[in-house]
Amino acid sequence: MGRQAPENVQRPIQTAVQGLGYEFVGVEYLPQGRRSLLRVYIDTPDGVTVDDCERVSHQISGVLDVDDPIRGQYVLEVSSPGLDRPLFTAEHFRRFAGRRVRLRVSPPLEGQRNFSGVLRGLRDNLVVVAQEEGEVEIPLHHVVQARLVPEL
Repeated sequence: MGRQAPENVQRPIQTAVQGLGYEFVGVEYLPQGRRSLLRVYIDTPDGVTVDDCERVSHQISGVLDVDDPIRGQYVLEVSSPGLDRPLFTAEHFRRFAGRRVRLRVSPPLEGQRNFSGVLRGLRDNLVVVAQEEGEVEIPLHHVVQARLVPEL
């Protein structure tokens, strides 16, 4: 998926997050000129506090200083996935089946870049979304961004 950090960046972060006992949700890398953004999402069954984010941020900073997988300057942000939780992995698309989602794809699928509807899950590496017009199947590798729609 498009905004995910490269594997050489994700791997040490995932190891550090899980080593501290948190769920590693995912990591986005957003190049923004001279100052890029590295956003790490963590979770726990009881939610995430500011202290959790600080603890994980401190640990990740140490790991990234040693491994140095990112060139140039960047801002590290650690947060909970929030109500509009991003979906990064095939497991996320299976786990959140039945929930409403918004997806952006590239290249466009039949001229359309944005999709929303009820996530039906993953079938043969195709993300299945039920829309009013019927089900649409989107190749997982074409999804550049996916988020749950908050249910309030």
